[in-house]
Amino acid sequence: ACFTLYGLLRLGFSNEARRFMDWLEARCHDLNPDGSIQLMYGIDGRHELPEEELLHLDGYRGSRPVRLGNAASGQLQLDMYGPLMDAIYLYNQDKDGSPISYSLWMNLCRLLDYVSANWQQPDEGIWEVRGGRHNFVYSRVMCWVALDRGIRLSDKHGYPADRTKWIAERDRIYTEVMQSGWDNNAQAFVQHYEGAGLDAANLIMPLVYFISPNDPRMLSTIDRTMEQLASGSLVYRYQAWNSAPDGLQGEEGTFSMCTFWLVEALTKAGRLHEARLIFEKMLSYSNHLRLFAEEVSHTGEQLGNFPQALTHMALISAAYNLDKALNKKQWNESHTRWASTNPYTR
Repeated sequence: ACFTLYGLLRLGFSNEARRFMDWLEARCHDLNPDGSIQLMYGIDGRHELPEEELLHLDGYRGSRPVRLGNAASGQLQLDMYGPLMDAIYLYNQDKDGSPISYSLWMNLCRLLDYVSANWQQPDEGIWEVRGGRHNFVYSRVMCWVALDRGIRLSDKHGYPADRTKWIAERDRIYTEVMQSGWDNNAQAFVQHYEGAGLDAANLIMPLVYFISPNDPRMLSTIDRTMEQLASGSLVYRYQAWNSAPDGLQGEEGTFSMCTFWLVEALTKAGRLHEARLIFEKMLSYSNHLRLFAEEVSHTGEQLGNFPQALTHMALISAAYNLDKALNKKQWNESHTRWASTNPYTR
């Protein structure tokens, strides 16, 4: 949700952002009795999304299976609460945003109380693994994001909230991730507490302000990701042999969204030359319409869902922030040159 809203706002599509927020708000008024929200809905808001395999159809170049619906709709993915709250926070902060209604805030309080009580549960995580639940670092980080954005909204607007509990749970998550999500041998944040495999999803950590992009642990995680998950400039989601079993057959391609996340993480860390090289190389893998699929194979062929929304949302975010950083660097360099030649500044 936050990736979509961020892209719409940065590109000036305020009306589309408003409509998307209306859709999100409607879902927030439809919480489960325990305060949780369904993982995914149909675009029309429908709840039932049974997965069905269409045996009579093939995909691109005979790829199979072709499915309708998504069996993952019944999974527990605690990471979804972070992007949801971040989207609401971003829209509320934007000049074209609108205030949060009292009824929406009351439902958000119920939702955040659920996160406070359930963030320690293992789940299926962002990659919707079908091989069992784990304590995924990304899920913990996104639960931290959910509580952090709720606290920020409460502080800014004076909304009533159980701030003491939210702050305590947010800080517990942070401490746990820094202690259990970090592997000294790997010198990186790992995919889940039960293993030592890397996960490119952890590149999101500095992008959501969980950790400074220049923190030694984050810099090391970026380096290990580039060493162990990257093939040239393309990034795999995780090490299939050293990660939670995803229950999927076939060969995994590099995940385009993760490549753009790497670009943005490098940008935030001030490593602009590397970020620009990877970004420009990645653009060369688009098709003739400048669109991207979900994955890119080791041969450069596009694989998976096409066109893939998350890939393009990550592209927009990476492009916006890289361009902003490069322009700032150029301005600083030109200002320094001007100051060095101006006798009145010596």
